[in-house]
Amino acid sequence: MIRRFTTPTLAAILLSAGTAQAEIFADYHQYTVGDKTFEGYVATNTAIEPKGTVLIVHDWDGMTEYEERRAEMLAELGYTAFAIDVYGADEDPQSTEENLALSGALYEDRETFRERLMGSIAEAGNIPGATGGMVMTGYCFGGAAVLEAARAGADLDGFVSFHGGLGTPEGQDYSQTSAPVMLFHGSADPVSGMGELAALLDQLQAAGVAHGAEVFGGARHSFTVFGSNDYDLDADQGAWQGLQGFLQANL
Repeated sequence: MIRRFTTPTLAAILLSAGTAQAEIFADYHQYTVGDKTFEGYVATNTAIEPKGTVLIVHDWDGMTEYEERRAEMLAELGYTAFAIDVYGADEDPQSTEENLALSGALYEDRETFRERLMGSIAEAGNIPGATGGMVMTGYCFGGAAVLEAARAGADLDGFVSFHGGLGTPEGQDYSQTSAPVMLFHGSADPVSGMGELAALLDQLQAAGVAHGAEVFGGARHSFTVFGSNDYDLDADQGAWQGLQGFLQANL
């Protein structure tokens, strides 16, 4: 079902400068990678010439209203937003155990993980309005997925991880990464601490990858996730402004 928006969402009002006359169109988008069907979410803005395409990788709980809202906020700014699916259209995790099982399966099978990421990137070329440059973003598990795509050498214009898992699996590195990597992270993140952030920055520097990081003091793991116990409005606003600057510089 197509959803049509003529005014910004509350989050967009809080976090972006928005265009008052924006015409936001959003709909679910099914596609296949290999022999499996996936369902993403596309948001576009008919009032603005597309500035480029932003891919969003979902958190460990799969595609939810959170990714849909972020896609709509990006469309409000004039980007074609494609929230991709790496679990499958038939998956709808409803518990911590199911989240762990689905995300853990991809962490254990990096080949399949990469296949789904690369297939979703390729699918973006079939979406009307997905023109110009392309940047991949992701939150938590999605932030780790962004770094997986970067290490896999995905042909994109940038990679942005929000409070993602920062560890580099054994046998992987950033030698194939050709676009800038930007990290938004909280200093109080108990999942990936400052030691892992420093190690990642060292790896990017050694590989000659353009990179940057913005650390929000006291912010915990899910500081951008509306309604979560970790939500931090100031850090969320800062990261959203930082994302806009990154997109303007790279798309």
